[in-house]
Amino acid sequence: MAARTLQELVAAAASVHSDRAAVRYDGGSVSGSPVSLLLYRELVELAGELSHILRKTCSPNNGAIGLYCCDDLFIPVWILGILPIAAYVPLDPDSPGLLTARVMNKCGLKYCAVKTDVLQRFQAALVNHMSVEVCVVLPKFKLTVIHIEPLPVSEHRRGPEQPRALTADGAGLCDPAAGLKEAGHGDVAYVLHTSGTTGLPKIVRVPHKCILPNILHLRSLFQMSAGDVVFLASPLTFDPSVVDIFLALSSGAQLLIIPTVIKKMPGRLARLLFKHHKTTVLQVTPTLLGRFGQRILKQEVLSPGSSLRLLALGGEAFPSPALLRSWRHEDNHTHIYNIYGITEVSCWACSYQIPESLLRSSSPTLSFVPLGSPLMDTVVEVRDDHGRVVTEGEGQVFLGGEDRVCLLDDEETAVPGTMRATGDWVNVKDAQLYYLGRRDRLIKRHGKRVNLDSLQQETLGLPEDAAIEEDSNFLLSGGDSLKALCLCEDILAAVGGSSLELLKVLLDGTFSDVLRHVARVTLMPPLENSQPSPESKKRDADAPPVAPAKRERTESTAAERAQGETWAVKVVRRAGEVMELQTGSPEANKTLQADALGEKSSSKDPSGDVLGLSLSWSSDTGRCVDASPVLLVQHRTDRSSDEGRRTVFIGSHSHRIQALDLTDGRLLWEQVLGDRIEASAAVSHCGSLVVIGCYNGCVYFLCAASGKMRWTFETGDAVKSCPAVDPLTGLVIVGSHDGHVYALDPKVQQCVWKRHCGGGAVFSSPYLHASLRQLYAASLGGHLLCLNPDSGEVLWSNCRDVPFFSSPNASSGHVMIGSVDGNICCFSHTGTLVWQFLTKGPVFSSPCVTADQQRVLCGSHDGCLYCLNCADGSLVWTFQTTGKVYSSPCAFDGSAMGKRGVLVALASTDGTVWILDGQDGQMLASVTLPGELFSSPVVYEHSLVVGCRNDYVYCLKLTVKEGQDVFLH
Repeated sequence: MAARTLQELVAAAASVHSDRAAVRYDGGSVSGSPVSLLLYRELVELAGELSHILRKTCSPNNGAIGLYCCDDLFIPVWILGILPIAAYVPLDPDSPGLLTARVMNKCGLKYCAVKTDVLQRFQAALVNHMSVEVCVVLPKFKLTVIHIEPLPVSEHRRGPEQPRALTADGAGLCDPAAGLKEAGHGDVAYVLHTSGTTGLPKIVRVPHKCILPNILHLRSLFQMSAGDVVFLASPLTFDPSVVDIFLALSSGAQLLIIPTVIKKMPGRLARLLFKHHKTTVLQVTPTLLGRFGQRILKQEVLSPGSSLRLLALGGEAFPSPALLRSWRHEDNHTHIYNIYGITEVSCWACSYQIPESLLRSSSPTLSFVPLGSPLMDTVVEVRDDHGRVVTEGEGQVFLGGEDRVCLLDDEETAVPGTMRATGDWVNVKDAQLYYLGRRDRLIKRHGKRVNLDSLQQETLGLPEDAAIEEDSNFLLSGGDSLKALCLCEDILAAVGGSSLELLKVLLDGTFSDVLRHVARVTLMPPLENSQPSPESKKRDADAPPVAPAKRERTESTAAERAQGETWAVKVVRRAGEVMELQTGSPEANKTLQADALGEKSSSKDPSGDVLGLSLSWSSDTGRCVDASPVLLVQHRTDRSSDEGRRTVFIGSHSHRIQALDLTDGRLLWEQVLGDRIEASAAVSHCGSLVVIGCYNGCVYFLCAASGKMRWTFETGDAVKSCPAVDPLTGLVIVGSHDGHVYALDPKVQQCVWKRHCGGGAVFSSPYLHASLRQLYAASLGGHLLCLNPDSGEVLWSNCRDVPFFSSPNASSGHVMIGSVDGNICCFSHTGTLVWQFLTKGPVFSSPCVTADQQRVLCGSHDGCLYCLNCADGSLVWTFQTTGKVYSSPCAFDGSAMGKRGVLVALASTDGTVWILDGQDGQMLASVTLPGELFSSPVVYEHSLVVGCRNDYVYCLKLTVKEGQDVFLH
């Protein structure tokens, strides 16, 4: 009897291949988990046991149960355990809480299976939207079953005079009509949400009979066998994951699962896939494939001896044959397919095998690859603007079929033969469909969507307006597919905070745009335990991006400086680094630590005082802020004049870099770059240029006074590294994901030298030890290099085979860096390992050295900040935060607050900013911001600046509270 459900397909394979490996999980040593596997008989037994428990626990369930999890060996167990009793609804732990709540409500979820180790994240994300009750904890399955109910509207946290919470389609979060109707949906396998390719975001319920033909046809087309290894490349919220899972498990093949963090390390991922596990089937987007880079693609992925038997590329426009050939070794024999489809007709609709002749030809006649032939039970039509079928020429693609029908939003019955508009425009020629682009000016990127309304305006040379979907927590995406596009300022900044703004986002934006906007306008809570100070000010969203009067003053100031007036420049960066520049005296330029930050010591005895934190101002950047701020402090050396400026520079995922006045948060200028910005900025040694890297591979040199573009240098891949600036030569040295470090001279606008760092992307920021004339750079391939900053010559190198996300820092004669194996390492200036200290989690945080060079501070994903002795690595003190510590601590002089000694500013990922006593690690103050913190705090005098993942940059004021005995926390 033919299988009618996904779980029946697996059961049939398990009956034949009971003792074969069904699922293999490899943590790649980063997660600390060994390689583990499940046999087919174990898989079906565990799934059956879980299904029995859920049937008793989750009733009634409205026909759907949520699955909130990250990569794990048990993913197929959880899915197969849910399927016999309900549809599974994958929920992304990295998505904003409001988005997750909206999906839950639209699906009418009453129960959610949560991976136990992300339970706290689940509760924190939904605290403002849902009531959460633990039903049962299942240690054997690493699951906790939760009962959920929407909060009454009155209980939603919101700021004063803010309207009640809305979902992206305008319905209240508690709208009972938004739920999934129970009747008629017993055959639904899973529920996903789209990001708005064919209009507004939709909930898509996929019946078994809709997805089953896809699995069966692709299994036959790809000639799947029990000897295949299929990599689960897509997140569960992206429907190709269904194909990955059931293509493997219905064939007796092995499903390979690797954690997300490894997926961001091209070299390590390639080794795991093709050397360790001999992956044979890979289904990815062209962009994700391209992130391996040409060298890895030719030498490992598409090499002559590659284990990869079949490569299927979908979710985006197929790469050109010329590009594909540049990725593939001429002796490679991998079969390559172009696959096409939309979530609304889950999953794939067409396929086309790339002919070997095209892959080998050096003078191709085809510049585009066709979409191919329809898959089983799928009907593909091309229609013109009047709905007439097109057999030759251009038109829009429509997809459907008798049983290939999903239920969208509140549709209650699947009408056989329904055809869905895709929004994709094609040219029909000789019965083949050639993709031209999006009908509604959206393109797909990593299976997500990008709105490109600005394309026509860019072509005409007019100002652009782009709403770009950047799911800030989908940490697999990069920016390579959009290198050719320069997007202008976000729609939200253009239309301001009026009611028209929401309408514009609803009509033209993507799913994430709508949800982030709603969260920001209606649900953003005030800072916990903190009230704005009387002078606090938040820049109005409808203020013009640049105030004309301010620009006039900026230009005149720059002109005055050019005429010979002398200024002192101080640059303050993360980890307490300060560079002081005296105009015309390079020898006086020096890198200091945070003792340069404070004012003159107070003579007052501070023993009875405590510190407080209050909001000074905040600025809306439009998207997540993962970058750390850099401060430029300028003042005239003529002490009789107090004229000066204190400017904050910071970029965000919205593609924008902002220049803000440190005193009151006024926007001085704003510049839109070519892609999202995660890198922190740097300031040139003369103080006149801001330098910042971008996801599109470019390093931008902007005028610090006006934001005008002065020079752009293009590397070979995304730039997430913060540049180092040589105070002697003026060289700007920056790392790229193409694996190189570049030394750039902004004076002559040339690359002076570049150095390959031994393998792996250069994510971390290089560090220049100016007095030793040594530059330290680290890569995700596990290489730490010491270079001559003048020539790029390698002085020494050390390879640990463990990625370095942390950036190196140096004290006198030592260089320190964190490693994802949990160690904080110290090397001598000749490359010898002096000591290492093992934490209880991966170290992404960069070390901060105190001003006296005696102590080093570094955070860990175990949630602790460690203070170590620089000489021998012994533990001085440790502080446990309430989250994880990803960013770098900032040590600064407490004299500005009337505190003797060193203070430490620290941010944890749960949104908390901490002020600690540098002597013993005691907490002096804390405040919680309404979003996750990956940005490193920077302190200058009484101001602490940090970026937040709720789209805002915050400036907090450090205050002294006399005669109080209660700390703010």
